[in-house]
Amino acid sequence: MKKSFNTEGYCDPAFNYMVDLSERLKNIRAMVDDGKYFTINRARQYGKTTTLTALAEFLKADYMVISLDFQGISYADFESEQSFVAAFSRQILVAAEDIPADVQEELTQFAMEPNGKETLSVLFFSLLKLCRKAEKEIVLIIDEVDSATNNQVFVDFLAQLRNYYLKRRQIPTFKSVILAGVYDVRNVKRKIRADEDQKTNSPWNIAADFTVDMSFSVPDIAGMLRDYESDCHTGMDIDMMAQLLYDYTSGYPYLISRLCKLMDERIVGRSEFPDLSHVWTKAGFLEALKILLEEPNSLYQSMKGKLGDYPYLRKVLYDLLFTGKTVPYTAMSDYMETAAMFGFIKNMNGTAVISNRIFETVLYNWFMAEEYADNRLYETGLQGKNQFISGGHLNVRLILEKFSESFDYLYGDQNEAFLEDIGRRYFMLFLKPIINGVGNCYVEAETRNHERTDLIIDYGGDQFVIEMKVWRGNAYNERGEQQLAEYLDYYHLKKGYMLSFNFNKKKEIGIKEVLVGDKILIEAVV
Repeated sequence: MKKSFNTEGYCDPAFNYMVDLSERLKNIRAMVDDGKYFTINRARQYGKTTTLTALAEFLKADYMVISLDFQGISYADFESEQSFVAAFSRQILVAAEDIPADVQEELTQFAMEPNGKETLSVLFFSLLKLCRKAEKEIVLIIDEVDSATNNQVFVDFLAQLRNYYLKRRQIPTFKSVILAGVYDVRNVKRKIRADEDQKTNSPWNIAADFTVDMSFSVPDIAGMLRDYESDCHTGMDIDMMAQLLYDYTSGYPYLISRLCKLMDERIVGRSEFPDLSHVWTKAGFLEALKILLEEPNSLYQSMKGKLGDYPYLRKVLYDLLFTGKTVPYTAMSDYMETAAMFGFIKNMNGTAVISNRIFETVLYNWFMAEEYADNRLYETGLQGKNQFISGGHLNVRLILEKFSESFDYLYGDQNEAFLEDIGRRYFMLFLKPIINGVGNCYVEAETRNHERTDLIIDYGGDQFVIEMKVWRGNAYNERGEQQLAEYLDYYHLKKGYMLSFNFNKKKEIGIKEVLVGDKILIEAVV
C-alpha cells in the first residue's frame, strides 16, 4: 500500500512519508539518560505528538515509558484533587504495562471507586511505590499539558513533581519527566484563583532547557522526498524541491507536509498537471502554495483565534508587516514571548521577524482584508486588473506606472510622515486584487528595514522582485540599485523593479529603466 503525507494526528512511518527523526530522538534520549525534567513547547502542529510517539517507542527497550495525553482529561476532572487523581489514574492504567499488582489495585480504586480521600499526596505515594517496584526506570511523558495550566490542582501536581525531583537521590522517583504543549508552563501567567489574581507557574522552575531543533532542515525534507520518489518515480529534482519547501515554510512541519499532500493528492490530474512528473515541479509547487494560502485549515483557524485572544499581538504583527520597523527580539518581553510561543515570529539575528513566508502572506491577507472596503487604491487596482495581465503573464512595469499615477493623485498632498507610514502598505493593497486567485506575494525578511523592503511576487510560474524604499538621495539610490542587482542573482532573474517614495517637493514622478551590469532595473518614483 502506498504511503501518504499526513497532516492529521501523529505520523506513522509505516503509513506516512516523514522525515527521519533518529537524530532528534538521540538528542532527547541523552536528556532522559541524564535524568532531566523538561518541557517541549512548540506552536500548534509542529510535530510534538509525532516526536513523543516515536520517542516512547525509542525508549521502551531500556525504560518503562508512561505516555499520557491530557486531551483525554476533561475540564471537570481538574475541579478537585479527587477528580484529578481519578482521571490521572485511569490514564496510567491504560498507558502503562507491567504495573505491580498492589499498585494496580490502588490506582484502580482511585480511578473506579473513589471514596473522597484521594489526594495528590495519596496518588504520589502510589506513584513512588511504582517507581520503586518497577523493573525498569520510569519515564513520564505528558502531551497537551497546556490544557491544564490554568488550574490550581495541576499547579499543585507540578509542585509535587518538583518536590520529589529535588529528593531523587533519597527517594526513587521518575527517571525523567517530559511535558509537551504550546504554552510553556514555566512562565505563562494563568488565572488559577477565583479572585482573578494572576500567578506564574513557578513549580516547574526545575525544567531543563530544551534546545533540540524540531523544524525540518533542507536535508530532512530531501530525505522524505527520496522515500516518496522511490515509490512514485516522478523524476523530480529533489534538492530543488526540498529547498523550495524550506524557503517558503522555514521548516514548519505541518506546512511542509500539507504542501506535499496537496501536490500528491490535489494537483495531479488537472489539465496542466496530468501526472506526478508535472506536479513535482516549481509550477506544481506554486499551485499547491496557492491552495494552501487560500484554504481555511485548522492551523490558520488556531492562529486567528490567538489574534482574538491576545489583542496586543495584532499591533506587534501589524508593525512587523507594514511599517518596516526593526523590532529587537527580546526574550523577556511578554508580547514577544507570546508571539513566538504561538509560532507567529522567530528570532533572526536578534531581530523579530514573521516565522515564514506562508504565515506572512496569510497575515497580510487578513490585515488587508479589513481595509479593502474603504481603500481607494484597492478599488483602483481591482477596476484595472485586466490591463495588467496579458497571456497569463503579469506586467509589473505597468502596475508601477499606474500605482505611481494613482498614489500621487489620491495622496500626493499628504504630509511626509503619513506617506512614509502607509506607502508600502498601500502598494500591496493596490497589487492584491490584481494577483488575487493566481499569484501571491511576500516580503523578504532578510532585507526588511525602515528604509527598504523587498517584495517578492509569484504569479503564473514567474517571480518578480520589487524593492520598495524611501528616497534618501541619489547616492543612497545608487547603492540600492546595486543591492537589488545582487539580490536578483539569488533569484536567477535579469530584471528587477524599484518603487521609491520621494518626499522632495521637486521630485520627478514617473518611471525609467536603469542598466546595472547585466540587470535591467525598472524604477518608479512616487
